Amino acid sequence: FAGYISQVLKNYTDHACDGEYVSLRCPHRTTISIQSSFYGRIVPSHQMCPSRYPHSYATLIKEDVACSVGTSLQKMLDECQDRRSCQFLVNSRLFGADPCPGTGKYLIVWYKCRPNEYKSKVACEDDKLRLSCKKSMVIAIYSAVFGRTQGGSLECPYQTLGMPMIECQSATALQLMIKRCHGKRSCSIYASTYEFGDPCYPGIRKHLNVIYTCDNTPFLLPVDETQPPALNSSMEPVGVSTEMALLSNILAAYAFIT
Repeated sequence: FAGYISQVLKNYTDHACDGEYVSLRCPHRTTISIQSSFYGRIVPSHQMCPSRYPHSYATLIKEDVACSVGTSLQKMLDECQDRRSCQFLVNSRLFGADPCPGTGKYLIVWYKCRPNEYKSKVACEDDKLRLSCKKSMVIAIYSAVFGRTQGGSLECPYQTLGMPMIECQSATALQLMIKRCHGKRSCSIYASTYEFGDPCYPGIRKHLNVIYTCDNTPFLLPVDETQPPALNSSMEPVGVSTEMALLSNILAAYAFIT
């Protein structure tokens, strides 16, 4: 279970040079959620993706190290979003007009693995958030945000009082939700600055948004064996009681993962 959850919580990064394949893959019962993407070049070729041209030819062309394509994120969303895996050959033709012909480029992708079935709950500031699962199922926290997001929340309309629409989020919200709720059948927590601290300027109304999934007892959750183990590979299979003891100490596991 810890291996499965560590793969879900992990932020993945993959990259490929021009002429290479980029390949993204998520564990069973999860799909790719693209977080960000970059295609172009911002470091010299001797640091990343060396030029394929002969050195004598490369010296005739001034390498552009301030080159980027604005369509890379949309392209990655089109190719990979909500799929379990995707693979394609990286080249400038995929992204439209080439902003720096003659300069070798590369693609970097940041993504997470989102559970196929998940729930979302919101609590306005100072309200109590309650999460629960059916009998024989436990909570697996995917993400948690406490603060104010650019899009706002329909459940918690902002009283702006002339304040600009800016984002502010607690850096410890996910860690706290894992400690409080992860691996339990039910839990509750107040969406308050007492619990999460105040990441925003005074007077900005905040909310807590948690995405989670309910799954069967831990030992039934699948782990993708093709992925490297998230914890010590020498660990032997353990019973349900030992798994739940591990979940009660999930902060230690989360610190290891990060």
